[in-house]
Amino acid sequence: MTMKLTLISAFRLRRCALVLLSLLLAAAAWAGGGKFEARLIWGTNDAKSPDPKHKKVEAEVEKKLADLPLKWKHYFEVNRKTLAVSRGGCEKAELSDKCSIEVKDLDGNKVDVSLIGKGEPVLKRTQPLPKSEILVLGGNAPNATAWLVTLKRLD
Repeated sequence: MTMKLTLISAFRLRRCALVLLSLLLAAAAWAGGGKFEARLIWGTNDAKSPDPKHKKVEAEVEKKLADLPLKWKHYFEVNRKTLAVSRGGCEKAELSDKCSIEVKDLDGNKVDVSLIGKGEPVLKRTQPLPKSEILVLGGNAPNATAWLVTLKRLD
């Protein structure tokens, strides 16, 4: 009788452990969210930026911008921030004293992005953003230039 009880208890214990492990893995997947990279980019037809801190954008970003119907020939990175956003959570990144971005990870694939310029909402967009894709948002700037914000899901 003791052997039977011990065997039944061992099976129950193992079953409970498997259920608990499954629940923990599901909770971790749900809470996962994502890691994003936001960049503030300045677009111009000038070959050099007047600010020596600005650097030319990387080839991947330059190709993405070249494929869009934009009128500028040169793009310079002003700032870059990484955001860790939990699923269903929202994070804000200040890209400059005049530009910030809010990112909400809706379901691990779709994002809700708000672009804020000079403290005022500029635009809001909700769309899928798979890993390694680049979302481009932007607005006008003085002297026939533009400022753009790119958002890329890193994981």
